[in-house]
Amino acid sequence: MSADGLVASVLLKTFGWSVGLTVAGLLVALWYDGVSAASITAILIVLEVSLSFDNAVVNAKVLGRLSDYWQGLFLTVGMVIAVFGMRLLFPLIVVGVSAHLSPWRAWSLALDRGNPDTPGTYGYILHDAHPAIAAFGGVFLLMIFLDFLIDPDKELHWIDPLERLFQRIGVIRYASVMIALLLLLVFGLVEDAHAKQVLIAGVVGLLSYLLVSGAAEKFEESADDDAEPGNVPLGAAVAATGKAAFVLFVYLQVLDASFSFDGVIGAFAITADPIVIALGLGIGAFYVRSLTIYLVRKGTLAELVYLEHGAHWAIGALAVLLFVSIGRDIPEVVTGLIGVAFIAASFWSSLRVRDSVAHAV
Repeated sequence: MSADGLVASVLLKTFGWSVGLTVAGLLVALWYDGVSAASITAILIVLEVSLSFDNAVVNAKVLGRLSDYWQGLFLTVGMVIAVFGMRLLFPLIVVGVSAHLSPWRAWSLALDRGNPDTPGTYGYILHDAHPAIAAFGGVFLLMIFLDFLIDPDKELHWIDPLERLFQRIGVIRYASVMIALLLLLVFGLVEDAHAKQVLIAGVVGLLSYLLVSGAAEKFEESADDDAEPGNVPLGAAVAATGKAAFVLFVYLQVLDASFSFDGVIGAFAITADPIVIALGLGIGAFYVRSLTIYLVRKGTLAELVYLEHGAHWAIGALAVLLFVSIGRDIPEVVTGLIGVAFIAASFWSSLRVRDSVAHAV
């Protein structure tokens, strides 16, 4: 098979299900509510992919530490959690808790498809809960960004002066936690009307990150210690299994949930129909996960050395935008373009490094 044929085969194998689901999803939307629903579904697919490309890059870094079995679960069980959990059930839970409604009443309210600007409707209640959602997601994503920057073992820098500055700040114990709490406090006090729910949700987001990431690190260290040296090539990474893999899998789901907040909330600016939202964002999430698998199997992060840096800077920008969105409406196109800009810039920088190395050889 030629090189072009091999690439086409890999792309078909990786993204074939995503393309198939797109066709099926658009047909379901067309049957459900006509051309309008199909068009909105297509828009939401693009929205989800554009907002979550950086998610795919970061997920690939974590997923590369898992065995093939757990990578398969990421695309199957994990996909069910992503689509039905975050894109369908999560908004229902938020509305139910915020308005003190039963799950059935929240579902009935969702199917009414009321105007999001009208008090008492599903979209209105979900929008009203946005400050707490943004605070939780903002702190969680900010911690990911900060822990990447202040990593004392990180030798490669992309935005060199800033990354070295953060790394120097990182010598202070719990520096990332203090920065995250300071930013949370500032935005909580500025948005006085939502101060209590913002501060509580932000602290819960911080504790969630510390719990999940700490457990993942602990179990992964245990897995490395239990690995038999004779079965592992010198210098090779040990794929996490057992408890370590399970915790990393949970971490991936929480990570995906944090990334999906802006997409779920932003979708209600386009439509209040939960079925259309679940279809559009769910298919988009499948593309993102297929892209994650592709990055892992092609070894793209090792070849494009700054791509991970660009993804984390995009995460940092998204975290700040989530904080800002507590009191101000930010167009989804702005959020998406900022993430794409960081990814594109890091991709270009990586290509320059790769080409310069190739020419030197």
